Amino acid sequence: MNNYIKYFLFLLFATPLLAAACLIGAYFFVSTTLPKVETLSDYQPPLITRIYADDASIIAEYSRERRILVPFEKMPKTLVQAFVAAEDSSFFKHQGINFVSILRAAIKNVKAGGIAQGGSTITQQVAKKLLLTSERTFTRKFKEAILAWRMEKALTKQEILYLYLNQIYLGHRAYGVEAAAENYFDKNVEELTLAESAILAGLPQAPSRYSPYRHYERAMERQKYVLERMVKEGFITPEEYVQAAQEEVAIKPRLNNLLDVTAYFNEQVRRYLEERFGEEVLYTGGLQVETSINLPMQKVAQQAVKNNLRHHDKRRGYRGAQQVLDDAGIAEFLTKQEEQWATEPLENGRVTEAIIVGQEGDSLLCKIGSREGTISIAKSKWAAPIKFTQNDTEPLGNAGEKKVTLFPRGSVVEVEVLDLESEVVKLSLEQTPLAQGALVAVDPFSGQIKAMVGGYDFAVSQFNRAIQAKRLPGSAIKPLIYAAALDRGYTPASILLDTPLIYENIKEETGKLEEWKPRNYEEKFYGPTRFREALAHSRNVVTIKILEDIGVNYAANYIKKLGLETPQQRDLSMALGSTAVTPLEMLTAYTVFANGGVLVPPTYITRIRDRNGRILESIDPADFATGMADDQRLIRKPPRRVISPETAYLITNIMESVVREGTGWRAKAINRPSAGKTGTTNDLKDAWYVGFIPQLACVSWVGYDQERPLGKSETGSRAAAPAWVDFMKEASKQYPVENFQIPDSIEFHAIDKKTGLLLPEDDKNAYFEVFAPGTAPTRYSGEEKLKAKDFFRLDMEGTL
Repeated sequence: MNNYIKYFLFLLFATPLLAAACLIGAYFFVSTTLPKVETLSDYQPPLITRIYADDASIIAEYSRERRILVPFEKMPKTLVQAFVAAEDSSFFKHQGINFVSILRAAIKNVKAGGIAQGGSTITQQVAKKLLLTSERTFTRKFKEAILAWRMEKALTKQEILYLYLNQIYLGHRAYGVEAAAENYFDKNVEELTLAESAILAGLPQAPSRYSPYRHYERAMERQKYVLERMVKEGFITPEEYVQAAQEEVAIKPRLNNLLDVTAYFNEQVRRYLEERFGEEVLYTGGLQVETSINLPMQKVAQQAVKNNLRHHDKRRGYRGAQQVLDDAGIAEFLTKQEEQWATEPLENGRVTEAIIVGQEGDSLLCKIGSREGTISIAKSKWAAPIKFTQNDTEPLGNAGEKKVTLFPRGSVVEVEVLDLESEVVKLSLEQTPLAQGALVAVDPFSGQIKAMVGGYDFAVSQFNRAIQAKRLPGSAIKPLIYAAALDRGYTPASILLDTPLIYENIKEETGKLEEWKPRNYEEKFYGPTRFREALAHSRNVVTIKILEDIGVNYAANYIKKLGLETPQQRDLSMALGSTAVTPLEMLTAYTVFANGGVLVPPTYITRIRDRNGRILESIDPADFATGMADDQRLIRKPPRRVISPETAYLITNIMESVVREGTGWRAKAINRPSAGKTGTTNDLKDAWYVGFIPQLACVSWVGYDQERPLGKSETGSRAAAPAWVDFMKEASKQYPVENFQIPDSIEFHAIDKKTGLLLPEDDKNAYFEVFAPGTAPTRYSGEEKLKAKDFFRLDMEGTL
């Protein structure tokens, strides 16, 4: 018996010693495989890359984990206390491990037959998230405990909380308290109230279960639990508990409504950043990207493009209802609409869908969600005579009659919401346009892109036509050729003959002789025509004669130095815009005229900073010290003068005539000085308007992606200029009304419009023309009869 007692006593004392020895051995064995705690002092978690507009508004974010680092000092005291009370009430007392919590969790796990509760301290959670994996094993828990103990030795409590509160996942892609504060309350973390802090502190246990978005009541119950824990720990008083529990907390989802408005621009920025810095840096590096986009202009630009394309599409006629539903289909359709509008509320001006259910007088009766609506038939005449029918088999009308648009019951049609406030929603009939458009606006002096729209709807097509689509510019190329002619001795008063031309050429493929007979859009010839008048009215024949006179190679090289990098087709068809270019390329060339002769490469990014605020790239040389390495961090080439201020002003002044009396007449609607040029291809497949005021240049383009004619009379003036006008009317309000700056050397002389020669200033027929210094006529009209030097132009001086 005594031996048994001895053995028992031996085991009683030996077992703990053996366990301690095993534990010590395990500690030394495991500790050699653990990461260094010191690495936490250089905490570099994945951060959001943010894109900013020119007013510092956030227009886009790119991330894998939506996290925004915030210093511990900015976190409200009540927020820190709320997390401590909810997650680790003895945090300020223990040394990384809470043995009481571990024992309590172990008992619950044994009862549950598995891992039901963790018992980890905040320090252990930081160790797991930043230094270990999330596997649920004893080995990982052992490592976690060791690391937590080491962290408590190496870091202060505040430093551990800084790591924890910036790293923790709080639901809906929000990592850290700053991102969560934005997500749920649309505010910065330092602005959080006690009630809001308690909601966030209740999320770590189960972010999806206690989501304020999806389970508001459940989130509020969890909030009260956190507040109760704060009272128990002495962090707040019972009175503060009552006040916070009674606070009506507004959950404001962080909706970035600008994503749709700036989508094409954002994608261009994203592509540049990924190409320049790599995908990993883009989505985890926390870049801060400042751009040139101006949000008021961008919103106007997008709406201008959409409205213009819709108007063009309506001129092409109505294509009919999208589909026809039966009663069951109608009910299902309307239910889905209501579910969608619960998160995306319907508003005036929005284009959506409605179902036609009948007709009453001059109105089509509709269902839209749970509400009733009407479409005015009188205001839908663009869709042809409209008739409601009980079936879709009714004939469309007798031969020779105008086509009738039939709407059977259940027809799904596209509509714009005009008035949501009325008892019956007022709607207008719409349809998604088939043509596409693009618009870019640039500050001509800085080259900064202020607005960019690359198509009708980014969600449908991500192809950015503003910078990726190469299309024939048509007559929009003419100002570049006329500028080249000015530098070859022409003046705005030069007289040219608008007469028929015939060119013969043997086609290489067939060996047959072909004839090319260029013609004007109006199918007429106008005889003697002033240089200014020829550009104002976009005379094709005169432009071809000018090009042949100055030389195709000279003109092509001249065009290149204005900013059109695309090699030009070197033949006389260049005069009609036979080489495809992007809208941004064409606009870049026009900015040379707008700013007085300087080529300013366009840019859309002004500065890029890393997560620590260090400038990586900039358009401002002052951001860097001198040296080649720093020069390479400049985002664009420096501006350079490519033509004289006099030539730039002369062509600008002539393009003012395009607006006052020529094809650009629609631009007069902005009620301020502007210069511009329409562009129309011979087959009407592309329509352009490029123009500028002293402070802003803009291009508008319209065409089909799969090239085909836009329709009869769909010229640059009709199809493209309206978007330019709608944009400029609003965008120009940011600038004072100014005239174009006139170089001091420019001369003004009275001339005869018919001959281009001088007239006395008091002559009733005198027209004051502008000239570069020393280029004005020296003879007076009537002193000498006109004589034709050649068939290109009439010689007034005997010197040309």
